[in-house]
Amino acid sequence: MISATLVRALVLSAAAFAGALTPLRCLGEDGSPLPANQLPAKATQEVSRELLSLFQQKKMPKYSPILVRVFKEEAELEVWKQDVTGHFQLLKTYPICRWSGDLGPKLHEGDRQAPEGFYAITPELMNPNSNYYLAINTGFPNSFDKANDRDGSFLMIHGDCWSSGCYAMTDPQIADIYSLARDSFVGGQPSFQVQAYPFRLTPANLAYHRTNPNMPFWLMLKEGNDHFLVSHLQPKVDVCERRYVFDAYPTNSSKPVAFDPAGKCPTFVVDPKIARLALEKQRADEVEYAQLVWDNVAVAAIYSGLDGGMNKVFVARFPGRIIPLAMVLPPTGELNLPQMTPIPWADNHGSLTSKFFGGLAGLKFASQLHVAQRRTDISAPTEP
Repeated sequence: MISATLVRALVLSAAAFAGALTPLRCLGEDGSPLPANQLPAKATQEVSRELLSLFQQKKMPKYSPILVRVFKEEAELEVWKQDVTGHFQLLKTYPICRWSGDLGPKLHEGDRQAPEGFYAITPELMNPNSNYYLAINTGFPNSFDKANDRDGSFLMIHGDCWSSGCYAMTDPQIADIYSLARDSFVGGQPSFQVQAYPFRLTPANLAYHRTNPNMPFWLMLKEGNDHFLVSHLQPKVDVCERRYVFDAYPTNSSKPVAFDPAGKCPTFVVDPKIARLALEKQRADEVEYAQLVWDNVAVAAIYSGLDGGMNKVFVARFPGRIIPLAMVLPPTGELNLPQMTPIPWADNHGSLTSKFFGGLAGLKFASQLHVAQRRTDISAPTEP
């Protein structure tokens, strides 16, 4: 039997080799990665005593699988870890030091947008020699992004608190996250999932952002979010008809389902237990959302006009990091607002029948785009 130490050495060596062949760097990173002739100590250090204590408290094996959830507006990154029951539980929430762009998905190289969606992180996407301390490549573009003609490269979760299309943490934070990911691979997890969201997809937040043109895309992400929250299991993610499909299985278990990201969706069913729980959550969310809209709660500006954000705990520590997008994007002579082709949101399998959300996804946003105001007053830091 191969020892855990040997498996770990093989995983780390593979990551270093991959980093040497294809330097993983955040978009706009200067310089070259350090030589990968040996792994730096920062990439091999053990998980912290704090995390080991949390493992014990929450009954999580050291090498059990992990899952990462990222929320832009709240500027928070959650690490979930599998406990002895096989379910994912929240291990720790890390404040994000810096993310760039605005709410909404990444569309094209150079737009400074941090990605949103579901990404599978394999060992070769771990970079121990990053110029930003340590880095985990999100793997953008995934099959959904490619099917929707989205492009970009080197979109990372890394250290150094500096971002140009990435999610930047402090060095101690990324050391924690990197070690958790590394140990999950040692434990046999072939890949771990990163779920990247514009904000926590609660009825209150959806009502607050209800005029945003990205809403059809966000509602599609919400389906995967709901599947995870009701089951505490990593959702199975597929893509067909240029949209995400979650927890889809063949109607005939003897025949595998083939998903073509740009082609017609095959016939499939959704795990009935997950579908039922997700539908219950969806209905409760719709009732709460409808009441908020009826009460005419405030609506957020469609575009902040600022280049990303950071968690409030870092605002005083790193002043001047949040600037107007107009200062970092090339001038065009017109208002430089990101444009998005709406992604149709549908529920072929019936697990999330939608009345209010479905209607919202079909709204026309031309008038809101026309009157959108870019906010350039950054004299006072904003709450995440």
